[in-house]
Parts: sequence; structure tokens; C-alpha cells
Amino acid sequence: MKPIATFFALLVLLASSNTLYAAASLEKCRDTLEKFRGLGDVPEMMAQSYGYAVLPTIGKGGIGIGAAGGTGCVFKQGAHTGNVSMGQITIGFQLGGQAYSQIILFKNADVYHDFTRGQFEFGADATAVALTYGAQAGASTKGASASAGDTKATGSWKRGMAVYTLAKGGLMYEASIGGQKFKFKPLKD
Repeated sequence: MKPIATFFALLVLLASSNTLYAAASLEKCRDTLEKFRGLGDVPEMMAQSYGYAVLPTIGKGGIGIGAAGGTGCVFKQGAHTGNVSMGQITIGFQLGGQAYSQIILFKNADVYHDFTRGQFEFGADATAVALTYGAQAGASTKGASASAGDTKATGSWKRGMAVYTLAKGGLMYEASIGGQKFKFKPLKD
């Protein structure tokens, strides 16, 4: 029983500690951004946005209790303004692990400033458009699925934001609740 408790404690620590994540490089952020620009309606939504945050790799795993985390870059009107770290704890039926990329678009300056004030959290009602790049398989509460490159998904603005995710690998079955928490760190002048 003790190894299970240690495992869960490590998951909580990983999701809540920003120091354990290696910062994403600006080059990785830009490479990931280029992948998103070739999918769905991301280019059109980006043209409407004031700024965006891109997280090249978010790792997620869980057995009953899960955790996720990653780092990325924040841009305002195309200029790199700072870095962001994300942590998430989830509780519910879940099993497995996966890695994915995420981009969050900010429609206007007010939403961008809300995100960059330091601490920001998505509520349980936040949704993301899942895009695929190449072939992959996955499992969800709706069953298993396979894809060979569905890049036509469309997003919409919700509370001034649009969120897209891009699966990188892994397999996870989950029906969980929890919110992503972000911490913004501006670039030093």
C-alpha cells in the first residue's frame, strides 16, 4: 500500500511544482506553433487574436488520481513576452498516460492581460478542440478511436479564448474533473 501512496504523492508534487519542469525553448514553441498553423481553423483564429500561449509538450498520467504539467511561451501580437508553466490535478476514473501540445488564443487585450497577471486557471467547463497530426489512436469515455490525420476541426471563442490540443502520443482513458492552472513569468527587460 505504501508504494501506491508514494506514487500519488509524486503525481501531486509533479503537477504543483513549476521547478520540476524544464522550460520550453523559444525554438520548440515556434516549431509547435507552425504545426498548429497547418491544422483546422487555427490560422483564421490566430488572425483574430491579440495574443496566444503555446505549450509544446504537456505530459499527463494517472491511475484514479492524475497529474499533468508542461511549460511554454506567451506571445502578444507576435512578440515573445514571457513564459508559462501549467499544472493540473484530476480526480476520477482515468488510466494511462499521454503527451500533447496546446495553444491558447486570446481574442483581445483584456483576456491576454487576465492570463498574464500571474496566476490563471481554467474552470471545469473549459473545452478544447482536439486536432490530429498524422496517424494516431486514442481512447475516451466515448470508446476507442483511430485517426489518420483529421485536421479540419474548428474552434470557437469562449470567454475570449480558443483552446486547441494536438496529441503527440500515448493512450489514456479518463472521465475526470479538474482545471489547468497557469503561472506566467514575463521576460526580464
